[in-house]
Amino acid sequence: MAQLSRKLTVTYGMGALGNGVFVTVPGLLLLYYLTNILGVGAGVASAVLFVPKFWDAFANPLMGGISDRSTNRFGKRRPFMLVGGLGTALAFVLLFSAPRFSSTTVTALYVSAVFTVAMTLYAVFCVPWSAMPPEMTDDYHERTRITSVRMVLLTVGILVGGALAPTIAGAGDDGSGGTRSSYALMSVVVGSILAIGFLTAWWGTRDAKTSEPLTGPAPTLREQYRTVRANKPFVQLFLGYNLQAAATAAMLTGAVYVAKYVLGDTKKSTLLFVFLVAPCAVMVPLWRRYSTTRGKLRGYLLATAVFGVTGLSLVFAKVEPEVLIYVQMVLLGVGYAGMQLFPYAILPDLISEGNDNDGRSGIFTGVWQGGETVAFAVGPALYGLILAVTSYHSTTPGKFVSSQPDSAIAGLVVGFSLLPGLLTLASLPFLLRYKAIDDELSVRVLETA
Repeated sequence: MAQLSRKLTVTYGMGALGNGVFVTVPGLLLLYYLTNILGVGAGVASAVLFVPKFWDAFANPLMGGISDRSTNRFGKRRPFMLVGGLGTALAFVLLFSAPRFSSTTVTALYVSAVFTVAMTLYAVFCVPWSAMPPEMTDDYHERTRITSVRMVLLTVGILVGGALAPTIAGAGDDGSGGTRSSYALMSVVVGSILAIGFLTAWWGTRDAKTSEPLTGPAPTLREQYRTVRANKPFVQLFLGYNLQAAATAAMLTGAVYVAKYVLGDTKKSTLLFVFLVAPCAVMVPLWRRYSTTRGKLRGYLLATAVFGVTGLSLVFAKVEPEVLIYVQMVLLGVGYAGMQLFPYAILPDLISEGNDNDGRSGIFTGVWQGGETVAFAVGPALYGLILAVTSYHSTTPGKFVSSQPDSAIAGLVVGFSLLPGLLTLASLPFLLRYKAIDDELSVRVLETA
């Protein structure tokens, strides 16, 4: 099959730049924004993060079924990308521009409601966008190429979100890690970047190949999940990947707390982020090359082991030299690159293998995105619960908290190290169950290449 044009792969991948920013910034700053800027208690704040994403577990599959059956004259997937992309950018601005309410309870409800709207609109963009690769090409290695471009741009998005957003949010820092006005300014800047990434993907895919709309009655959520469960390899990959998603989300959430209370400066969360994500720009092409001879899953297993073991070693962050923490972040980045590339390179193969590319990719990507958003909620929620259990003191109006008890310091380090490390290593049994299937597919593809 003819190779997809570079223009198409790059403009399609620009959606990943927006994805990287949108997933990174709330994951990095929203819990801190709630506890240290808005004064919401850690336990309540963790619930605020979890509820909207739990709803997304239902919104994503629904969006997948809708886009599979869309007969819009402007295309099966792209009209949703336009509406969802613009809506997500606007909702992001509202999320980090919370008005001053009379109580922290009302504030928490506002953030929860706006975050739910933002996650729903993100599903409207992301599910149809993610459903496109199995339809754009049926070539095994070409899909890895699409995914590698996508992951490089995702890396750019994560770096932009992880470096730029904390810098702007911390402007005029009064010692608490930012102000309401600095977070509002950050939301406008980041929201503009989101709109650029999502709209570029929408415009650039206008000539991309898609399957014909499905006909007949739309399946219920139960029927969609039944269809997905029948694809056993998909289930194993889904479970393994989402344990890793929860792990990386917990580490992402903990970065700003570790920067403030272990490294002594919230702005050092930017350094932690750069040392974690920057290696991806180098490692994604190397992992892709590794997969062409060794298979995608072998690379995935190796990357997972590197990330999990290194995550566990960060439990000593409080007592080890600061430079060693940055070295560990680089090693995490080596594993993280593979953990981003390989599951998304494998996913189109599983969808096509199990369903003959019959136009139902929206169902599978909807369930995949729904699981991912729940996992991205579980990680920060677990981190927030650790803070609550270890007596972390939130900042409340009129009361600035400059230090934390030893138990809270220990808790925020454990949430940054042992929690993500153990969750990542727990994913290995699921990936090993999938191994025989991947080996068979890889051998068959390599023999016919």
